[in-house]
Amino acid sequence: MSASERSPSAKRPQFASQFEGYEDGFRHRMFVVIFEADTRLGRWFDFTLIAAIILSVTVVMLDSIHAVRQQYGSSLSVLEWFFTVLFTLEYIARLACVKQPMKYARSFYGVVDLLAILPTYAAVLMPELHALVDLRLLRLLRMFRLLKLVSYVHEYSMLGQALMASRRKIIIFLSVVAIVVTLNGTLLYLVEGGPGTAFSSIPTAIYFAITSLTTVGFGDIVPQTDVGRAITAFTMLIGWSVLAVPTGIISSEMTAQRFLPRVNTRTCPSCLATGLDGDAKFCKSCGTMLPEYQKEA
Repeated sequence: MSASERSPSAKRPQFASQFEGYEDGFRHRMFVVIFEADTRLGRWFDFTLIAAIILSVTVVMLDSIHAVRQQYGSSLSVLEWFFTVLFTLEYIARLACVKQPMKYARSFYGVVDLLAILPTYAAVLMPELHALVDLRLLRLLRMFRLLKLVSYVHEYSMLGQALMASRRKIIIFLSVVAIVVTLNGTLLYLVEGGPGTAFSSIPTAIYFAITSLTTVGFGDIVPQTDVGRAITAFTMLIGWSVLAVPTGIISSEMTAQRFLPRVNTRTCPSCLATGLDGDAKFCKSCGTMLPEYQKEA
């Protein structure tokens, strides 16, 4: 038997050579813990991050209360820096254990991870921001940490899949609603509009039609004629019938998702595609050879 036949790497396709060095070692173990949740350490990592995200958002909320900030401002600042450092280490670890770190940095979750830590550093590194933008906007950006929860909870994925599966129906529904409120607003403008009236333009009348269709009724604009009131009443009745339509569409899709086989969290270290089959040898997205799948009951 030749040396090439004895070498496992000789059987790998050419495009899998970039994967060398990730089958074993610390970086591979760190990748399994951070990106996959089918091991005990992976689940503990996810639970810890979920708790940290919720606590950090709670700190941001408390910091927005003037009385609380006056009394516990220093403690809240320490906690904020603690969570910022924690999320920074997590972000660096994610970049360190993937083959293409810039690809992760440009992904949706990579941008969210960056937005979760950037405001705190920006407020320190660029004091001139006091003159350019209110720092409350930077605090608001820290609420993007809530989006990090999406990558840790399976039910969020189910909701996203249900929305994607029903997107055509929802788009059709929204287009019909847009037509209804446009026609309704135009009629109201013709009946109620004029100089010095609340319905001063068609866009304003459409705004009123939308508030009527959604049965919100802010009361800032009120029809004055009997015909205008009749059109508004008809719009409200239509609202009762159409509001349940998107709920039914999404609910049916979510019900269908329950009967689909649950997708695991196996992730490709090269292209970061997730939900790969447990017995797959190569990534179905990029063709990279995959390491052995690690899963614990």
